[in-house]
Amino acid sequence: MQKAERTPASALKIGLLYRLQPVLRFAGFSPLGLILLVTLAIVPLFIEDEYILRLLVVILLLGTQAMAFDFTVGFINVVNFGFAAFVGVGAYTSGLLAVKLGVSPWLGFIAAPVTAGLLGLLTGLLTLRLRGIYAAVMAWFVGLALMGLTAVNVDLTRGQLGLITPLLLDTAAQRPYFYIMLPTMIGTYLILRMVTNSHIGLAFRALGQSLEAARASGVNPTKYRVLNFTLSCALAGLLGVFYAHYVGILTPGMMHTKQTVEVLALAYIGGRGTLWGGLLAAFLVIPIFEYLKPLMEIRLIIYGLFVILTMIFYPGGLVGIIRGIGGSIRRRRASTVASE
Repeated sequence: MQKAERTPASALKIGLLYRLQPVLRFAGFSPLGLILLVTLAIVPLFIEDEYILRLLVVILLLGTQAMAFDFTVGFINVVNFGFAAFVGVGAYTSGLLAVKLGVSPWLGFIAAPVTAGLLGLLTGLLTLRLRGIYAAVMAWFVGLALMGLTAVNVDLTRGQLGLITPLLLDTAAQRPYFYIMLPTMIGTYLILRMVTNSHIGLAFRALGQSLEAARASGVNPTKYRVLNFTLSCALAGLLGVFYAHYVGILTPGMMHTKQTVEVLALAYIGGRGTLWGGLLAAFLVIPIFEYLKPLMEIRLIIYGLFVILTMIFYPGGLVGIIRGIGGSIRRRRASTVASE
């Protein structure tokens, strides 16, 4: 049979896709991923249930936090156990500016990442000269100290009473918040993907694999580890702004280690070093926990079991499983074509 001739329109589409492939590859999007992203952006327009829309907002928020967390644990192999505290720093920075000085919450998206990033820089300079578990423990201590300072400074933060913050929008509808969080998630992913695809990302990967080998290759371990940690903390602060003006109340509990453990679990279940794996895990795991609300008291135990099972049976996480399936399909196609 003769092959069907390509029409000018189809040829134009193929040519456009061919030209876009390098851009999509650099940004970390596959054609399928781009289709899924567009679908995610369109679907909420047809959802009227506010509960489901709220669930989607929470999924995007926690999934984006998992991206920022994975940027550190997945690339330089440092577990930031104080991650939730840096989210809290961003939240309290924006909340206090709005409550005490009347600054617009939207300006918090500038002030909070800068504050959290500077604090992350100082923390990184103190902790990332250490190795292994010592750096993780020091980051944990910094997070506990920040939570303690927030709790005891009642005159400033209202402590356990909670700081009431203005909302981003004068509406209780969830759909507008979804369309604020969606571009925030996309922007976070693009920033992290472009960094990891650059020569800086190569240095991060080298440090994550072997600190001594990276140093022997001319990579300054402290410089690049601090750079990675600072950017991760700045993005955590950015997400804290959304949390502050979406939830509307801040308490020191949001900076607790258990909040970090939840984000850590999503990053590991999704697949370390993948960035988008944490978001994928959020779409699968968080709805399950919403359904199992009576088990919320043992949530961290369930998360721990998920992480252990993932590390034992599927070290690559959900992304590793998907890539394995994709590789099998491609090999079958190649063998089929070769046999014809």
